[in-house]
Amino acid sequence: MLFDLTGKVSIVTGASKGIGRSIAVGLADAGSHIVLCSRTKSELEAVAEEVRQRGVEALVIPCDVSNPEDIQHVADETVNRFQQIDVLINNAGITVKKNAADYELEDWNKVISVNLTGVFLFAQAVGQYMIKQKNGSIINISSIAGETALKGSIAYCASKGGVNMLTKGLAVEWAKHGIRVNGIAPAYIETPLVKAITEVRRDYAEKVEARTPLKRLGAPDEIVGAAIYLASEASSYTTGETIKVDGGWTALGL
Repeated sequence: MLFDLTGKVSIVTGASKGIGRSIAVGLADAGSHIVLCSRTKSELEAVAEEVRQRGVEALVIPCDVSNPEDIQHVADETVNRFQQIDVLINNAGITVKKNAADYELEDWNKVISVNLTGVFLFAQAVGQYMIKQKNGSIINISSIAGETALKGSIAYCASKGGVNMLTKGLAVEWAKHGIRVNGIAPAYIETPLVKAITEVRRDYAEKVEARTPLKRLGAPDEIVGAAIYLASEASSYTTGETIKVDGGWTALGL
């Protein structure tokens, strides 16, 4: 079966809610054991229970992706438990909304350390095991902000543009080891963070919906199909690509 992940082991960062939670449960539905990572252990335990209901194993490891020691701990503990790492979903991300002129260095460093440096360090730590295995799939969750400027999001846009190039660079460098590196670039998805904004500012949500050809925001579960495709043998000849799951946002010209 092309989309079968039975017996695989997948690490998902930012797995406690939103897109990360949906991908973790979706990969479990496809048969993969799941290693769940985020900073909040209590929230991860709830997702772990959902995963275990699918008949696979779930390992909870709290992790701050801006901390290299935490990242290496996740990689080492995964191998200790399962003796392999087949899939890495680099999903953890943050933003600080400010005009560029008002951005402080602390804000910039915070966003870059999680969204870009953390993605690289996790890929590096897991990649060392995948190189020994001579196979693996790394999937970086990017954004339409990686190629389309969003107001008040200068560091977020820069970080996601960096993730897109990191994806290409690692794909080219690690192809010889049997490792595929791809990305997924969502548009506006109704995660808890986005819902908190749109519920207060319905006018903002309406502008996003009007700008999107499909005329609605996306749901976290709508990212799962692309993740399973890239994690599985269905994408065995796909590497260095970032798939847009954006309701047509980047296809629209004005």
